[in-house]
Amino acid sequence: MKSKKGPDELLGELFGDVQTQQIYADGKTFVDLTPKNRIRSIKEEYKLLKTDPHFDLREFVSRHFTDLAQTVSKKDPFAVHDSDTAEEHITRLWEYLERRNRVDRGSLIALPHKYIVPGGRFNEQFYWDSYFIMLGLAAQGEWKKVEDILKNTAYMIRKYGYVPTANRTYFLSRSQPPFFVMMIKLLAEHKGKKVIRYYLPQLLTEYRFWMKGRRKLEETEHNAYRRVVQLSDKSLLNRYYDNKVTARPESLREDIETAKASGKRIRDRLFLHLRAAAESGWDFSSRWLADPNDLKTIHTADIIPVDLNSLMYLMESTIADGYNSLLHPLQTRRFKKAAAKRKDAIHEYLWDEDKKFYLDYNFHHQKNTTVFSLAGVFPLYAGIAGEAEAADVAVMIQREFLKPGGVVTTLIENGQQWDSPNGWAPLQWITIQGLRRYGYNELADIIAHRWIELNDAVFMKTHRMVEKYNVMGGSGLGGGGEYVLQDGFGWTNGVYLALKKELKIS
Repeated sequence: MKSKKGPDELLGELFGDVQTQQIYADGKTFVDLTPKNRIRSIKEEYKLLKTDPHFDLREFVSRHFTDLAQTVSKKDPFAVHDSDTAEEHITRLWEYLERRNRVDRGSLIALPHKYIVPGGRFNEQFYWDSYFIMLGLAAQGEWKKVEDILKNTAYMIRKYGYVPTANRTYFLSRSQPPFFVMMIKLLAEHKGKKVIRYYLPQLLTEYRFWMKGRRKLEETEHNAYRRVVQLSDKSLLNRYYDNKVTARPESLREDIETAKASGKRIRDRLFLHLRAAAESGWDFSSRWLADPNDLKTIHTADIIPVDLNSLMYLMESTIADGYNSLLHPLQTRRFKKAAAKRKDAIHEYLWDEDKKFYLDYNFHHQKNTTVFSLAGVFPLYAGIAGEAEAADVAVMIQREFLKPGGVVTTLIENGQQWDSPNGWAPLQWITIQGLRRYGYNELADIIAHRWIELNDAVFMKTHRMVEKYNVMGGSGLGGGGEYVLQDGFGWTNGVYLALKKELKIS
């Protein structure tokens, strides 16, 4: 299906001027505004007026665009109740963060069912955020809400052939970590294996998106095409990518500045690597940087990530289960074989025997990267690790990653938000569940308790649930990255509720 155009393509020069002149502090603000009139007439008027020495671009934008969040949600500002516990606060927040949007408006794409947005600047159904939001809804027995989000995700797969980062036109060139399989498995825990059978067609469609081009690999440089890479032993693994090579519309000014500062780097390659990091959800992290302290050295698309390939293994295994329950032995065998091959390739290329940890792999240089990150626990989460590898990972988590507030994202502090000292709810969950899967329950409990205590401590002081936390100390509030700390916050809420239920904390 032909992709809808994003605001950068529709608005042309006006768009570039608004973003580069920083009319809004956050570049996402403008891409989320809705035009009040036809785009053509707005552009024509801009062309006529912009040369006037008294022209005011900010006034022009406010006259021609409106903030959809204020017009669609029709909700009063969220009221903080000082007497609320964190759980009561979250329960009220779900209603505030719930959206229904059945008509395309500006860059916002219609979805058939209600959904929960992360909060703050994120006013749409984000892909991997949604899974962790669903965990919290499930913990409270809100299965209708869980199923609505899953149905919306399946709808986007039917419509586009994959799950976009979120339901925005400017996100249609990329996806995010493929958690659709885990969404299906979550609902299947409640409704039975029929859920896997029901969503098998969409799961297969998403799988084809990630594996697209595997027959073209031998014709390409480095044997890589889109999101698939062929290694020297013919193994197939995946990477993050993006179908466009321009500056991200929502971060246009920042990307252009990075490109200018990078000097001789080819701009479209740099933009691809920035976009690919955005597809990873880890935007930005030392994982993707040749120099861990320098964003200009980003090379995401050269890297085979541990987390993505662990999720792809789960996808292949679950597709095999789905076919098995439909009594399709040939397809069952095919996907079991694909999962087994991937498991072997993960062990061959992503396990570093010297470092005793799972590390991303730079297939251009044919060696592991040097950045230790919580992506290294995904093979435990997916059940790929052997007992010996799991034991080594557990030792590393306890020795290096465990901090007073939970587990830290990487061991590098460089000002990027997916690095130290930040901890993120989804990575706490993955780490805890990965350790539990291999029997490291005591360490899992320590991480869970420390994370909940940190969430509670920040909530007691601020009455906020925030996007990321400083797990090393201080105020506990996370920082770094391209925008200010957001509160709301979808996945923090979801993981908090799911962990409290798991630990039986009232």
